[in-house]
Amino acid sequence: MSLDRYRPIIADWENFLAISETPLPTVIRVNPLKTSPARLVNRMAAQGIHLQPLPWCDELFEVEAGAGARLEHWLGLYYIQEAVQLPPVLALDPQPGERVLDLCAAPGGKTTFIAGRMMNRGTLVANEPNGRRQMGLLANVNRLGVLNATITAYQGENFPMATRFDRILVDAPCSAEGTLRKESAMRNGATRSTIERLARLQKRLIVRAFDLLAPNGRLVYSTCTFAPEENEAIVAHLLQAREADMLPMDMPFDASTGLDEWMGECYPEAIRHGVRIYPHQLNSGGGFFACIQRRAA
Repeated sequence: MSLDRYRPIIADWENFLAISETPLPTVIRVNPLKTSPARLVNRMAAQGIHLQPLPWCDELFEVEAGAGARLEHWLGLYYIQEAVQLPPVLALDPQPGERVLDLCAAPGGKTTFIAGRMMNRGTLVANEPNGRRQMGLLANVNRLGVLNATITAYQGENFPMATRFDRILVDAPCSAEGTLRKESAMRNGATRSTIERLARLQKRLIVRAFDLLAPNGRLVYSTCTFAPEENEAIVAHLLQAREADMLPMDMPFDASTGLDEWMGECYPEAIRHGVRIYPHQLNSGGGFFACIQRRAA
């Protein structure tokens, strides 16, 4: 389906189209398990490399190309990560000592960010069912010095119910329309069959994740796609199936609210607490996330 179907919901459509044709900036996230922003800035400056801070996150910097070939990268001092990938973890707000589950963890960008926020204290379960993708996840966990993570390989929708978690991230498999700046094929939009197939899986994932939450636990559901069928419709499904509450979020950057209607289908008003990010708003990729709380028993 063409991206033109999103024209009515994306403000400044021409700017959206224009930036979607441009390359992504190279952005790095400082790894607090091995260094600090100030120390990394000084270390890179000594080599003639300027790190440009992004104002809404102290750990995030824009840098010249070639960041992946540097010693500092291989030492795990930073992780190369699109800016749009960080807000879901900021909304999750993991704390040291908690039990946290990353249900769809590979390649590990959000997992390692969570571990840094937990300062390696507490229990972090990083789940990835795909054996090939597990290798990348393990490599990143080891490179960044994550010590509190256990890697599991369950199908996310069948994750065992033996443990309850304080916080759960579901960075769901999706049609990835938000990656259009690095995947040019996505500029034509995802197919209807792809969106429908993934939406069926996403509904199972979000319900299982919610059932794994401890009372008052927090769930963040995120994707890197624009499709409401994979975003608002999935959260609406959870709100209808379980006693869940949407949490409002104040973003430190320009973003759009979730949709309460799409193609004649109405969603609960609380869905507007969801956050849509478009490439021209953050000079990054695009995505969606929502923050959900389990009511106390």
